[in-house]
Amino acid sequence: MGVQEQEQLWGGETTKAIGNFPVSGEPIPASVVHWLGRIKAAAARANAELGKLDPEVAERIAAAGDRVGAGEFDDQFPIDVFQTGSGTSSNMNANEVLANLAGEGVHPNDHVNMGQSSNDVFPSAVHLAALEQATSDLLPALERLERAFAGKAEEFKDIVKSGRTHLMDAVPVTLGQEFGGYAAQIRLGALRVRNALPQVAQIPLGGTATGTGLNTHRDFAPKVRELLAKESGLDVRAPEDPFEAQGNRDALVELSGALKVLAVSLTKIAGDLALMGSGPRAGIGELLLPELQKGSSIMPGKVNPVIPEVVIQVSAQAIGNDTTITIAGTQGQFELNVRVPLMARNLLDSIRLLAAASRIFAEKCVEGIQANLEGAERSAESTLAVATALNEHIGYDKATEIVKAATASGGTLREVAREHGVDEATLDEALDLRKIARGSAAD
Repeated sequence: MGVQEQEQLWGGETTKAIGNFPVSGEPIPASVVHWLGRIKAAAARANAELGKLDPEVAERIAAAGDRVGAGEFDDQFPIDVFQTGSGTSSNMNANEVLANLAGEGVHPNDHVNMGQSSNDVFPSAVHLAALEQATSDLLPALERLERAFAGKAEEFKDIVKSGRTHLMDAVPVTLGQEFGGYAAQIRLGALRVRNALPQVAQIPLGGTATGTGLNTHRDFAPKVRELLAKESGLDVRAPEDPFEAQGNRDALVELSGALKVLAVSLTKIAGDLALMGSGPRAGIGELLLPELQKGSSIMPGKVNPVIPEVVIQVSAQAIGNDTTITIAGTQGQFELNVRVPLMARNLLDSIRLLAAASRIFAEKCVEGIQANLEGAERSAESTLAVATALNEHIGYDKATEIVKAATASGGTLREVAREHGVDEATLDEALDLRKIARGSAAD
C-alpha cells in the first residue's frame, strides 16, 4: 500500500483530534495500537458468532484488525498521547482506520465499535500491552540478570573483602555474598512484577460506557477474552467487579509500583558495582568491570562504569514515571479514570526501559565482571572492624582501645592487638577472615 493511500485511512474524528492536541508530537505507544487492533478483530468475530454482525462484514473487520495488530499501520495512529483522558480519540482513530481497511459498507461506530466503548476498550488495550511486555520482555530480562549475578556469587564465594556500612569499613564479607544478595534483589523484584500481573490481566471489556454493559451481548466479553487469550497465549481475565475495573486503574498503579521497587534495586546494585570498580589505583578497586569504550576524550586509558551509569539513569526515569502514574491513578472520578493515555505512556516506557537496561546490564557488565583479588585482599586485611571478632575474647572496650591505637599508628590490627597483650592463639582463632565472613554459617 502506498504512502498516499495510507494517508487516507483515518477519518474526520481523527483529523479533529490531530488538530485539537498538538502537544508533544508523540503518539500513543505502538503496543497499545496493536492491542486495539487485536481487540477489534476479536470483537468482530465474537459479534458474528453471537449473531449480532454479518459474518462477511465481521471477517473483513477482523482481517483489518489482525493487520493493525501485526503493526502494519502504526503510522495511521498519529494522535498525540496527551489527548482526551479516556483514549476516546485513539479508539475512534482505530474505528476509522479499520472501517476504511474493511471496505464498503463498514461503519466505524455501528460495526467496528459494536458492543464496545472507548471507556472499556482503550484501558483493556493498555492492560494487555503492559501484560504482554512485562511477560515476554521484562521478566526474561530479569531472569537472565538474576542468573548472571548468581553465577558470579558462586565464582566469588571464597573471595574475602571488607564489608562496608555507612560507607565505612565493616567486618569482612565475601564478594560472593554480595553478589548473592544482588541476585536475590532481582529475583524478588521479578516476583513483585509477577504478583501484579494477575490484576493487570483483568480487563474491563464488556462494561461499555460505565460498567453496566449497556448495548453489548452478555456473552460478548467472555468470547472476546477467550479469543484474545487463545491468540496471544496470555492469561486474559474477567474483572473481579465491572465497576471496579471501569472506575479506576489501580492495577496499573500496582504494576508501576513493582517497577519502581525494581528500579530502586537496580540503582543500588549499579551504584555498588561502580564504587567497587572505582580506581583502578585511587579508588576501592575490588572489581574489574568490562572495558567497553574510552572513558575520556582527554585522559588516556581512563575507563568509566558506563553500563552501571545507564542502569541508574533508566531507573531514575522509571521512578519518575511511577510518580506520574501514581498521580494519574488518583484522578478517577466516579465511573472512569480519565488519565489513561498518560498512564499508558509512562508504564510502557518503564517496562521497555527496565527490560533493555536489565539485558545490557547482564550482557555487557555483570557477566564479564572479574574480581580484583589484590584489591579485595587489601580491603579485607585493612578493615579494623574485624576487631569485632575479638569482643567475645577480650571485651568491647579493650577491642575499641586496640582499634583506636591501630588507627593512630597505622599498624595492623594483629600487630597492635599483640602489643596490647592478646595472645597469638586467640588472634589466630578470632581473626580468621573467611570464618568471620561466613559468620554463623561456619559453626
